[in-house]
Amino acid sequence: MIKFTAKEQSLTFSVRVQPRAAQSAIAGELDGALKIRLAAPPVEGAANEELVRFLAKLFGLPRQRIAVISGATSKNKIVRIDGLAAADFLRAVTGEE
Repeated sequence: MIKFTAKEQSLTFSVRVQPRAAQSAIAGELDGALKIRLAAPPVEGAANEELVRFLAKLFGLPRQRIAVISGATSKNKIVRIDGLAAADFLRAVTGEE
């Protein structure tokens, strides 16, 4: 199960990224983190930008509400999303209605 913390209009969770994938997509769960394949190289912040773009599209939110708060140069990151309910998060990452 993907671990997350929800408090005061924001949701924080761990992400494990796999850069240089054929296309950006959710790849499941790894040690409590959301695993995401990114279609961008880990060069000059391109992977972080792709991660924010992908999550914005996945959750239907503006990119300004999504921030990589830890791990900017690592495959393991912590992401905060403002204005996302826990139920909407779980529905989007599991694909269940």
